[in-house]
Amino acid sequence: MSILITGANRGVGLALSELAVSNGRSVIGTFRGPKKPVISGIDWQNLEVSEPDSHHQLAARLEGKPLSLLVCNAGVYLEKGQSLETGYAKPLWDDTFAINVTGVFMTIQALLPNILLGKGKIAIISSQMGSDTRAPGGSYIYRASKAAALNLGRNLASDLKPKGIAVGIYHPGWVQTDMGGSGADITVEQSASGLTERFTALDLATTGCFETWDGTTHPF
Repeated sequence: MSILITGANRGVGLALSELAVSNGRSVIGTFRGPKKPVISGIDWQNLEVSEPDSHHQLAARLEGKPLSLLVCNAGVYLEKGQSLETGYAKPLWDDTFAINVTGVFMTIQALLPNILLGKGKIAIISSQMGSDTRAPGGSYIYRASKAAALNLGRNLASDLKPKGIAVGIYHPGWVQTDMGGSGADITVEQSASGLTERFTALDLATTGCFETWDGTTHPF
């Protein structure tokens, strides 16, 4: 069976995909835009996570293909440098929530038949910035979107448990990516290794968990 990782063409998503391939897993990776990544070993599928038609097309292409794991990793952080007084324009809110929240839901909804077929599980990449316990100010849109993704995952865990599908929500760490910056705490390889261990450990007994990449339970 295959695992599917959204936003697999860069950052943590790419590291997760490459690690899974090296572990002998069959990997489907999604990317956005017209240019398919030139990275071997991954079945690349185009997906605009904010577009319903793109989800329908992906579901049609993958009809009947069982998935053992769906990783909802695709996300954006668009508001860097914004000021409270003049920034955070509505399009930033619209685009961020369309990808970080609605996109997660539509991905799960579209591929639910594949997950059921594979008796698989779901991992949602959120962030500790979405936790109520971390509110130092700023980054209002990103924080709100990741809080919504956390809430979405918790509710999906409740609804999907009777169907045998476990859902975990994860903070990938402060990672050295384009989003996290070069001064971040950990490398993409460290994040991917820890997250992979979390995905493996996820089951119905732990469904609804919110954990960090290194296995620490994170307060909601």
